[in-house]
Amino acid sequence: MPNSALDLLSGDAQTFLTKVWASRVHLHRADPELLALLSLDDIDTLLTSSAIRTPSIRLAQDGAVLPESSYTRGATLAGKPLTGLVDSRKALALFEGGATIVLQGLHRYWLPITRLVAELELELGHPCQANAYLTPPGAQGFAVHSDTHDVFVFQTAGSKQWEVHGPDGAEDVLLEPGLSMYLPTGTPHAARAQDTVSLHVTIGINQLTWRGLLERSVADLVAAVPDQHLPAGYLDDPRPLADELAHQLESLAAQIREVDAGTAVETEIRRFLTTRSPRLAGGLHDVLSADSIADDTQLRRRPGHPCVLIARGDRVEVLLGDRSLDMPGWLRPALDELRTRDELTAADLADTLDPQSRLVLCRRLVREGLLEVVR
Repeated sequence: MPNSALDLLSGDAQTFLTKVWASRVHLHRADPELLALLSLDDIDTLLTSSAIRTPSIRLAQDGAVLPESSYTRGATLAGKPLTGLVDSRKALALFEGGATIVLQGLHRYWLPITRLVAELELELGHPCQANAYLTPPGAQGFAVHSDTHDVFVFQTAGSKQWEVHGPDGAEDVLLEPGLSMYLPTGTPHAARAQDTVSLHVTIGINQLTWRGLLERSVADLVAAVPDQHLPAGYLDDPRPLADELAHQLESLAAQIREVDAGTAVETEIRRFLTTRSPRLAGGLHDVLSADSIADDTQLRRRPGHPCVLIARGDRVEVLLGDRSLDMPGWLRPALDELRTRDELTAADLADTLDPQSRLVLCRRLVREGLLEVVR
C-alpha cells in the first residue's frame, strides 16, 4: 500500500497516535483507496458464489441475532457432512425482509482486508480483526451496544446514521463513503441504514494491556512457586500461614526485581511477531518460481510481514509474523540491508554477500514468505 494502513483510516497516523487514541468518537476524511477494499459486488460473490459457512456469517434484525437454521443448509463433501453452509436464497430473502448480513472475521478470507489488517497490526502492535455489515435500506441490525475493543468504521456503499453515546449524551453521525470513524472501547452506539443499501467495515483493535504484559512477564516466576497444600489448622490460627505468605511474597518480590524489562519486552515482541496468521497470497507462484530467481529478478517485501532481527550469539532469529527463522549470524548485514528496502534484487545485496550466497538467501526468503516475486 502506498500509504500506511493507519493513514488510510485516520488521515494522519502521527496525529491519531498522539492526540486521538482513547478519546471519544472521531470522524476522518478517509483515503479513497478504502472504497475499493469491499464492494457490493464482492459481497454478492461471497454470498452467492462461495462456500461461506457459519461462524463467518450471521444475520441480525431489529436487535436480535437470527437462528442459523433460517439461512443455512447442510451438504456432503467426499461423503462427509458439511454444516452451516449459507443458503444464498434464504439469506437474500431475509435481507430483503430487513435483516443485516454480517461477515465475521473478514480478514481471514478477503485478501484486500487481510492486507489492511496485517499492515495495521504491525503499525499499532495490537491484534486486529475485521467484520462487514450489509444492511438494507432503512433497517437496523443491532440495538444500542458497546464493544470490548477500539473500532475503526469506514463506509464503502450507501450511508448509515450512527447514534453514538458519550458523557454529554448521544450524538448523531452520518457515515458516508469516504468517511471513517473511530470509537474507543466501551462507546455505546447503534446505526441505521438510510435510503439505500449500506455496506460498512469495522476494524476491531484487540488491545494488548499493561496487565497482560505484567502477567506474562512474571508468569514463569509464579509458576515456579511450589504447588503444595496449605497447612491444616490455619482457620483456627492464621498467624503461621500469614508469616509463610509474607515470606513467599518477599521471595517473589525479590525475583521480580531481578526481571530485566528489556528482555521481557523482547519476549513480548517475539510472541506477537510469531503468532500472527500466515498471509501468503501469491505463495504458490512464488514457490514455483523460486528456483529461477536470478540476480536481476525483482523482489519485494510481502505487505504486512515484519522482518525483525534478534541476535542469538553467533545466530540471528528472524521474526516473520507467523513464525521465526534461525539463520547464521554472518547473514545479519544482508538482512539489515533487506529490511531497509520495499523492493530489491539479489544484486542489491552484492556489498554483503557473494553471488551464490545472495541467491540462496533470496530464494529461501521467497519460500518462507518474507519476499515475493514481482509479477
